[in-house]
Amino acid sequence: MAFAEGADGTRLYHDAAGDGPAVVLCDGIACEGFIWRYLRPALLRGHRVLHWNYRGHGRSGPPLDPARTGIADHADDLLRVLGSAGVPKAVLIAHSMGTQVALETWRQRPEAVAGLVLVCGSYGNITRTFHGSDLLSVALPKVIALQAEHPGIVQALWSRGPVGLSMWIAKTFGEVDAMRLRMEDLAPYFEHVVRMDPGTFFRMLSAAGAHTAEDILHAVSAPALVIAGERDTFTPMRYAEQMARQIPDATLLRLAGGSHTAPLEQPSLVEDAVLSFLARVHGDAG
Repeated sequence: MAFAEGADGTRLYHDAAGDGPAVVLCDGIACEGFIWRYLRPALLRGHRVLHWNYRGHGRSGPPLDPARTGIADHADDLLRVLGSAGVPKAVLIAHSMGTQVALETWRQRPEAVAGLVLVCGSYGNITRTFHGSDLLSVALPKVIALQAEHPGIVQALWSRGPVGLSMWIAKTFGEVDAMRLRMEDLAPYFEHVVRMDPGTFFRMLSAAGAHTAEDILHAVSAPALVIAGERDTFTPMRYAEQMARQIPDATLLRLAGGSHTAPLEQPSLVEDAVLSFLARVHGDAG
C-alpha cells in the first residue's frame, strides 16, 4: 500500500503485487476494484499488478482542487502513480470510464503505455450514450445544481440508498446479466457508491460526458484488446466496435449476452483473452 501525490496535492492510493511485466487496473467511475475480482488473481500469475483509486474513491483522498475531476486529471494522476510505483511502462487494463482514462494517458505519455485492454467502455461522451440516448447529459446539470444548492439533503438521500434494492433493480431491469452475475460480486460496487461524496461523483460524471478521445484513436500506436458486452446498456457495443476499427492494432472480443459487468459474468472468456493478449504484447516487446 502506498500513496502518490496529484498535481494539487491530492493523495492517490495504489497497491502492487506479483512479479513480472507491469499491468495497471483502471476502474470505472464510483468503482473500487470490484470488477477485477476474477481477473486479478489470473494476472498475478506472471505479472506485477498495480491497482489504484481515483481521487475521491476508495482510499484516495478527496480532490483538494474540486475542479480537478476531469479525465485529463485522472490520466495525470495515473502517470504520477506509475512514477511513485517505479513503473516506467505498463499495459493499462481499463473498465468503463477507465477506458477514457487509459486513452487519455496514452495521449499524454504514449511511451508509458505498452498496451491497452479496454473493457466495456467508450472513447468518450458517456453521458450521451447511456441507454442509447442523451437523457443523462440533459438531466445531469440539473442534478449538479440541486446538489450545489442543497448538499446536505442530497448527501442524506445518497448515503441511504439501500444496497439490496439497487442490486435487485439492476438485475430486474436488465442492467446486468441476471443469470450469470452473482449478487455478492456486485454488492461491493453499491457499497462503495454510497460512501462517495455525491458532488465529486456528479462532477466526475459530467467531465467524463464532456470528454472524448475519438480524435486520437487512429493515432494510437499501442496494441489494443477491446472487450464488449453485447447487452451493455451503459456503453453500447457500437462504440467498442468503432474503437476496434479505428485503433490500428486492435482486436475486438464480443461477449454474447454480456452486460457492463461482463468480467464478472464471463470471467473465463475475459481471462483467456486478456492473458493471450498480454503474452503477445510481452512477446513482441521481448
